[in-house]
Amino acid sequence: MSIKINFNKNSFSGTKRIASILGHRFMEFVHYTGGISVLMGETLFWIPIPPLRRRQIIEQMAKIGVDSLPIVSLISLFTGMVLALQSAYQMQRFSAEMYIASLVAFSMTRELGPVLTALIVAGRVGASITAELGTMKVTEQIDALETLATNPVKYLVVPRFIALMIMLPLLTIYADIIGIFGGYTIGVYKLNISHSMYMKNTWNPLKYKDLFTGLIKSFFFAIIICIVACYEGMKAEGGAEGVGRSTTSSVVVSFILIIASDCFFTALFYFVTR
Repeated sequence: MSIKINFNKNSFSGTKRIASILGHRFMEFVHYTGGISVLMGETLFWIPIPPLRRRQIIEQMAKIGVDSLPIVSLISLFTGMVLALQSAYQMQRFSAEMYIASLVAFSMTRELGPVLTALIVAGRVGASITAELGTMKVTEQIDALETLATNPVKYLVVPRFIALMIMLPLLTIYADIIGIFGGYTIGVYKLNISHSMYMKNTWNPLKYKDLFTGLIKSFFFAIIICIVACYEGMKAEGGAEGVGRSTTSSVVVSFILIIASDCFFTALFYFVTR
């Protein structure tokens, strides 16, 4: 008795095509991860090596921090107000309005302040950095720096890296304060919670670890925004269309990495600090 096995050529070719696509995507991921890691290593290598371009760092700090204040203020204020209103909807059922203050304070300092600020900066500053460096790349200005014996990472990436590492935590603290103030306006003027009660329930439950967990996250978010934006900009090619693709990719990748790292650090701090 003989058994015949028939191979379907169409299904085999389809499987081969899927495997080829998956393999190609995996190699792209490995190449991207390697490029990000190399740029990160070069940046850390060049930071302590003089000269330190103080003027350029200050200019970048102004672009990143000062120019972001209006949108950070607006979003943080409304976030604090919405938190207070949404929590009041449930708290009033149990006559627990006094806990609204601590809920807003914890939410802003541990999660929403760092994450929302990082997303704002990634969308505003990260896209700007990618577009700027991408334009320099496609117009061969970065190649010109290399011919002048100037390291592009030292000249272009390091000032932006230092500026983001300084300004994003400061913006996070500012966003925390504005968000808490937004909750205060709703709690005191809409929900009729006394000023002293609201302030007491805001500051007494807060501990230094609540603030520091948010600041630690903001430092890592700053690294993500800077390295991803600079990498995407410095590998841009294909003229204006390529710069547009790199800018879009920079924002998307930064958003994904910020949310993923926030999840990781939240779980880590939960098990370490509880």
